[in-house]
Amino acid sequence: MAADNWWRGAVIYQVYPRSFSDSNGDGVGDLPGLLARLDYIASLGVDAIWISPFFTSPMADFGYDIADYRNVDPLFGTLADFDRVLAKAHALGLKVMIDQVLSHCSSAHPWFQESRQSRDNPKADWFVWADPKPDGTPPNNWLSIFGGVAWTWEPRRGQYYLHNFLASQPDLNFHNPAVRAAQLENVKFWLDRGVDGLRLDAINFCFHDAQLRDNPPKPAALRTGRGFSPDNPYAFQYHWYNNTQPENLGFLHELRALMDRYPDVGALGEISSEDSLATMAEYCAPGRLHMGYSFELLTEDASPAYIRSTVEALEAKLGAGWPCWAISNHDVQRAVTRWGSGAPEAGDDALARQLVALVCCLRGSVCLYQGEELGLPEAEVPFEALQDPYGKTFWPNFKGRDGCRTPMPWDASAQAGFTTGTPWLPIPEAHRARSVAAQEQDPRSVLHATRAFLQWRRGQPALVEGGIRFLDAPPPLLAFVREHAGQRLLAVFNLSPAPVAWPAFAAGALLAVPGPEAGHLQDGTLHLPPRGAAFAMLE
Repeated sequence: MAADNWWRGAVIYQVYPRSFSDSNGDGVGDLPGLLARLDYIASLGVDAIWISPFFTSPMADFGYDIADYRNVDPLFGTLADFDRVLAKAHALGLKVMIDQVLSHCSSAHPWFQESRQSRDNPKADWFVWADPKPDGTPPNNWLSIFGGVAWTWEPRRGQYYLHNFLASQPDLNFHNPAVRAAQLENVKFWLDRGVDGLRLDAINFCFHDAQLRDNPPKPAALRTGRGFSPDNPYAFQYHWYNNTQPENLGFLHELRALMDRYPDVGALGEISSEDSLATMAEYCAPGRLHMGYSFELLTEDASPAYIRSTVEALEAKLGAGWPCWAISNHDVQRAVTRWGSGAPEAGDDALARQLVALVCCLRGSVCLYQGEELGLPEAEVPFEALQDPYGKTFWPNFKGRDGCRTPMPWDASAQAGFTTGTPWLPIPEAHRARSVAAQEQDPRSVLHATRAFLQWRRGQPALVEGGIRFLDAPPPLLAFVREHAGQRLLAVFNLSPAPVAWPAFAAGALLAVPGPEAGHLQDGTLHLPPRGAAFAMLE
């Protein structure tokens, strides 16, 4: 990889710190715990880590509600602990990305505490305040993703404030230049500290429509969710005015100009809009973000047709931009459950091996979520153990995000080697059986397959940097060619739990690729086992 493009084609390992490794027995993972496990992460063969928020926070949304952008919450450690993580990661050859949540902060942030006091204080216009309608109701019909209206009354000002998420996450007013400047200074603090990149949470939510126009209703047949379920009232509207405003592009240029003052850094934007693929293409145009990713492969549809159409739709729009793909993260049901066919606890090692290979073969960079390399299924968390406010609001139809956030299983002990105390979320028995220690001892494990595949991928320029072209293959097969610098690599995946044959296969000899279940050729027919894959070099 070029020195100033480390992120291009990189495999980025997402660490959700409160669930990764606990060093002090309080049941919550922390930065010293992460420090102790960095050698393990490096052993996977990934290029970088992305650390979810560890900043000072009341933890109403588990760190995505920031009260101090420039400090570490005591729950996770200290700034010195972060510096040690950064130094050791760099010594191990790992780049470090951190979350930046710029569009909103915590209601406990000093900015909001000052702003809510009156209409004429120095921070009065730092948040989105609006007068009520004559009948006292909110200024428009905007809704919160986390349930209910997106406006909360503040009696001290006699106004409503906007929150696209929890009421304790007020939206900052990016129409105010002072707000933009302050957030850029917060970003600069971490760039000066030596981070290699930023994962920009909800980056298309920074600006709102200054006229506060109502969002139009969405017909029931079109209510599909991306990060929210179709029965969430949030899905009942077209979100034309509460996010993804044209003014945001100017801020992206300001952000990029700041980042361009630092060598070897990259920005990855999380994007969820009415047309996320079009927004990704727009946001990743020259002079804006280095990469973007959306929820388009974090859905329940895992058909070859859907994956192909999603990737091709983005490719048609992206131009010189660069995508990043993920099939799991801390906000959605784990992929082996979401895209598998069994019960949540069942798991499927063949599927897990295939999914790591598949996402790492698409054009772009890759985010792998902690535990994905173990094939962890979604955990069943009973209502009485739920921590996620999102899940509590929409229970029982939507159980929230706790099922993908349970602690990382390091061994088969009572608390899975995660903590010596009581973990903040329960650890399923099925996860202990798939612990790191257990999989280290099994050469056929998902863990060993992930390591082997990532090592092989690193040596394939076509997979790291190449273009992509899909082939017309009969379902349930997904086939495409990656090409770069004279290398043309064919990849074929059987996305079903049954064996499949592809007659008249004319690609030549298959490569011995470690990782997913391997197919074989017989008399010109490609035979793929359940959840299998085949690779070949083309002339």
